[in-house]
Amino acid sequence: MRQFSIKLRKILLYSQLYYILLLISIIIIIFSLIIYDENSYYDNYNVSNLTVKDYKVDGDKLSIEFKENLIGTYYFKTLDEKNNFDLDLNDKINVNGKLSLPTNNTIPNIFNYKKYLHYKKINYILNIESYSIIHKNKNILYRIKNGVINRINNIKNNEYLFAFILGKSNYIDSSVYNNYKINGITHLFALSGLHVSLFSNILLFILKKIKIGEKASCIITSTFLIFFSFIASFTPSILRATIFFILSCINNIYYLYIKPKKLLYLTFFILIIINPFYIFNTGFILSFTITFFILIFNEQYIIKNKIISILIISVISFFASTPIIINMSYEINIIGFINNLFFIPFVSYIVFPLSIITMLISKLLPILSLCTSFMEIISSISSNFLNITLIFSKMNLLEIIIYYILFILLIKTKRKIILVLFIIYLIFLYIKPSFNNVFKVYFLDVSQGDSTLILTNMNKAILIDTGGIKKYNAKWAKRTKSFNIMIDSLIPFFKSIGVRKIDSLILTHGDFDHMGEAINLVNNFKVEKVIFNCGSYNDLEKELIKVLNKKKIKYYSCTKELNIDKNKLYFLQTKEYDNENDNSNVIITELDGYKFMFMGDASITTEREILDKYNLPDIDVLKVGHHGSKTSSGKEFINEIKPKYSIISVGKNNRYGHPNREVLENLKDSKTYRTDEDGSIMFKIKNNKLKIEACSP
Repeated sequence: MRQFSIKLRKILLYSQLYYILLLISIIIIIFSLIIYDENSYYDNYNVSNLTVKDYKVDGDKLSIEFKENLIGTYYFKTLDEKNNFDLDLNDKINVNGKLSLPTNNTIPNIFNYKKYLHYKKINYILNIESYSIIHKNKNILYRIKNGVINRINNIKNNEYLFAFILGKSNYIDSSVYNNYKINGITHLFALSGLHVSLFSNILLFILKKIKIGEKASCIITSTFLIFFSFIASFTPSILRATIFFILSCINNIYYLYIKPKKLLYLTFFILIIINPFYIFNTGFILSFTITFFILIFNEQYIIKNKIISILIISVISFFASTPIIINMSYEINIIGFINNLFFIPFVSYIVFPLSIITMLISKLLPILSLCTSFMEIISSISSNFLNITLIFSKMNLLEIIIYYILFILLIKTKRKIILVLFIIYLIFLYIKPSFNNVFKVYFLDVSQGDSTLILTNMNKAILIDTGGIKKYNAKWAKRTKSFNIMIDSLIPFFKSIGVRKIDSLILTHGDFDHMGEAINLVNNFKVEKVIFNCGSYNDLEKELIKVLNKKKIKYYSCTKELNIDKNKLYFLQTKEYDNENDNSNVIITELDGYKFMFMGDASITTEREILDKYNLPDIDVLKVGHHGSKTSSGKEFINEIKPKYSIISVGKNNRYGHPNREVLENLKDSKTYRTDEDGSIMFKIKNNKLKIEACSP
């Protein structure tokens, strides 16, 4: 054994070995991406014998992940069916349903569900119509895991138990979780190295007290951590911490003297061998990046004071994760590391251990609830009053590389000039959107609705309509978090391109599909002023005005023109009508030589009035009226303005039959884009040259 230990030490102390392993890891990742064929499994799927890998019940929705690289969705028909739900992990079921392809994001820079599934090697979604259990699980390990899940399900207010025991933070209420997100502490509610470290330290301490030897203690603790990883579904961050612990034990027991940073490289190599697609998992990236920079810091400095040590580690973790967080949420809370001074010890030493004990002894739930309620109150106060959030546009790969080079140099060299350069670079990243010198017009895919963003060459933002999707509602089927087009898509998109406020929100008229998300916008994003159409306010507009008055946001109606930098938007209303559609704001503008026209829901009647009153030029880009309805885009009007490009904002498979065939015929001489087929469409104008890009499904 001693000879083996000496030989192993010689091999593992060879510094170049770890760089070779990193190179091999990169080759494996690239090779896996090349050879993985996302279409190869479609004909081979057998939905008559699927094994349940994971599931979640949320309201009336049952989501099931299968071991056969499929994900399924089923909707309970009644409350009784939901209450009698009896499905366990590793059960085998027969399914009736249809396979469908997941789609890409159709708004730039937001969450891509297709890629998310692809990196989990899931290429198809199973829309389940009915299912039946054909074989209940008999595996002893899964019986234990199912017992844990059932135990948690039987405890009220169990969202933190799901987070800290099963690694599922998506059970936490969305508004509460959003406060944690603002405070920059969401990492505490997803199982990670912090929890593994706490577990391992407690176990090692107990084993040492009962006189168990170092080798036996490491074996016992490692076995427990592997089992804990199984309970937590082997999430990459837990696996990283567990493998790193095991390697550290081997390093200490056999006196290999391998530096922790090199053990991290070896851990990375092992995980890439297990699954090369882990590299695309956010938890994996955050876990390795933060650990890497903490280890680099520990090589340079020794901090004996525990409070100072926690503060410094919080600061290092904050800056190590900054580019990742920016490209996830496009904003950072610059005092997030201060929040960690309270939340890390409170969660680590009180809430997390208490969650585990409560799972075993449910009578302790009131104490856990008291602690989590206190934590939520502190988080709410901090997010509302102690929050300094800065919006950053999306960072490209070169910007990320430069950031990390400067950060490494800052830690290693301790030179003031590097600190100055690092600060200057952060300032550059923040003010980067101000250097925009092009016009951009985004026709955003908001399903069956309208929303258009105009971004000037001086970075002024004008939003025409907000879209609005009516929510599904059932009293017994309330979900933890329902999708919201404004909060989950549009606002993140605005932030990703460096838009920090909407200078002018123009609402073409008061229909829900055009202004239904206006209240969500002004409640969650800065808006300078709002412009309504002519005519009396309807109920939806009155509700918005209440919010505008409360927030002291100026609003106007029946505007004739609007200045944006050196350009103007002209409103072509001719008179007031007796319906919202004909009262739509119809807008025309010229951006760097290109003429744009936005029709709202104006009908053929309004079109004729406009033709009678104005001598309209040929239009380069037409936002087609009323989603391509036959009540708009009359042949006479289209022949007069001769649009070169036409945009139809329309929902996929909508119940109105939009766009109408006659309208498409009227637009036959125009290059037509549709949001249901092409996703969001961007027109980019620079030096009188037009470039068109689509964010296709």
